[in-house]
Amino acid sequence: MYYGEIKRNDIANGEGVRVSLFVSGCRNCCPGCFNRETWDFQYGQEFTAATEELVLTALEPPHVSGLTVLGGEPFEPENQQVLAAFLQRVKLLFPQKDIWCFTGCILERDILSVQGRCHTAYTEQLLSCIDVLVDGPFVESEKEVGLQFRGSRNQRILRHPLYGGGKVL
Repeated sequence: MYYGEIKRNDIANGEGVRVSLFVSGCRNCCPGCFNRETWDFQYGQEFTAATEELVLTALEPPHVSGLTVLGGEPFEPENQQVLAAFLQRVKLLFPQKDIWCFTGCILERDILSVQGRCHTAYTEQLLSCIDVLVDGPFVESEKEVGLQFRGSRNQRILRHPLYGGGKVL
């Protein structure tokens, strides 16, 4: 897996001060996407053990609320194995911090369904680590600047997506 950027003090992609990991690779290719360069699966740098340690160190300060994973597309099948193992490690080391994930996929259709394009052997493990999932493709015609943590009205903010997916906002 590759990643495009790590933000150590991000306040735009989840509640509180967060560490954000922008993974590479996306087949959704939403028109108007703010991060088109991350569509390329080889964009940026390889996610290595050293990268993991960098992110874990950035999560240590008490003022950091948690980790946000976005992209690119975290749920691309090529990204799930690495992310599932890494997010389990984050949960183990920082149980008091939450994990947010942004996906251009639709939870029920693309991720949970066994026939979904992003359903893999690692999907459940990955979802079990995520506290808040923002799902749905960016739709330019539904863009609304004032939306919190979303770019377009069709996107949903779901708490504990594997265990009920209750709508938050």
